[in-house]
Amino acid sequence: MESPSVPAHRRLVPWQELLLAGSLLIFWSPPITQQLTVVSINATVGEDVLFHAHNLPGDLVGYNWFKGESTENENRSIASYVIGNESTITGPAGSGRETIYPNGSLLFQKVTQEDTGYYTLQVIKRNLRSERGTGQLRVYQKLLTPNITTNNSNPEENKDPVVLTCEPWTQDTTYLWLINNQSLPDSTRLQLSSDNRTLTLLHVTRNDMGPYVCKTRNPVSAGRSDPFTLNVLYGPDVPVISPPDSHYPPGANLKLSCHAASNPPAQYSWSINGSSPQPTQELFIPNITANDSGSYTCLAHNPHTGLNRTAVKNITVSDVSASQHPGLSDGAIAGIVIGVLAGIALIAALVYFLYIRKTGGASDQRDLTEHKPSASNHSQGHSDNSPNKVSTGSFTGSFSHGHVSVSDGFFLKTQMPPSVGQTSSMQQQTKMYWLTTPIGLSHARTWALELFLSCV
Repeated sequence: MESPSVPAHRRLVPWQELLLAGSLLIFWSPPITQQLTVVSINATVGEDVLFHAHNLPGDLVGYNWFKGESTENENRSIASYVIGNESTITGPAGSGRETIYPNGSLLFQKVTQEDTGYYTLQVIKRNLRSERGTGQLRVYQKLLTPNITTNNSNPEENKDPVVLTCEPWTQDTTYLWLINNQSLPDSTRLQLSSDNRTLTLLHVTRNDMGPYVCKTRNPVSAGRSDPFTLNVLYGPDVPVISPPDSHYPPGANLKLSCHAASNPPAQYSWSINGSSPQPTQELFIPNITANDSGSYTCLAHNPHTGLNRTAVKNITVSDVSASQHPGLSDGAIAGIVIGVLAGIALIAALVYFLYIRKTGGASDQRDLTEHKPSASNHSQGHSDNSPNKVSTGSFTGSFSHGHVSVSDGFFLKTQMPPSVGQTSSMQQQTKMYWLTTPIGLSHARTWALELFLSCV
């Protein structure tokens, strides 16, 4: 008989076995072990440093420290430590300044910059398997207080370039410059070297005096220089003479002072009307007279730059009113006088005009009564006295009005508006009135009067 067959549902096909194996791998992971690490250190030359090891595995029998990142070269071995008997064996790379502690830490005493580099710890397990971790030691110089040196402590303005250097040079050091306690401005006249240790000022000016400060920094220390100031030579600029007064009365004391921006301070001298210079910054002349009027010249001289600058002031000594009011020029005073006189004349003319208007009517009526027209005047034709007739002519005679008297040749033209409609007799009287009486501007009727005076 054949053996009974296995049920089909209990048998696994190959693809089902693979699926089951994959599921087991997904839901199972090996235990996580932390990596052995060595902490890196920044140190100052001469310090003692300690390398710490973290995440040491258990069941250890010893430690080995190597210089570098490899444990293959026995010649790079610094020291070995046996946990069982707590003994240390110095290796070929050891200097005698290293000590291994039972927890695997490595002590370096009085490190130097030659000790800079990588260091590797190797731990040995009881099953003779090993792990390792690497750390880095960076040893820096302790920065000294920097100082600033220059190629020219007394540069001349707009002439000499200046080079400032931050001393001393130190490896792995960052340099920073300050001027007037602020970062350097963005200027084409300022140039820095590639390591920022040298600052060059092109065409130095008086505004570049400083003070300058150099700062140094590395990972373990920092330094700051004392302020450094440039002695920029400049000037003199154009002198300024004080006080600003130019007019003085006789008997006054004349005191003039001269000042010009200059480094070093300028030397001053005064010359009066081209006379020999007097070496002084302040000029004093007591009890001046008109003979002291003239040109006063101040000369400023800088012996270091070799430059000279002058300023001239004209002094007038007089007792005219202008000297009492130095703020007004002669033209201004003349203008004021003319304006006052014109105002007086205008007021007088206005008063006269008002007086004429007030008295003109009464005077005209009196003249009409006293100067009756003759019969011959009535015999003139009607056409000569028509409303639109203009009587003109040249006359020689005299007339008076009020306080004004005129005796000269004159040209008179009178015209009566046509709308008046007067009689010829009235027109004749009117004509005689204008010829024999003062010129009046008030009348019972409105007439147009044009008067032209011309010399004959």
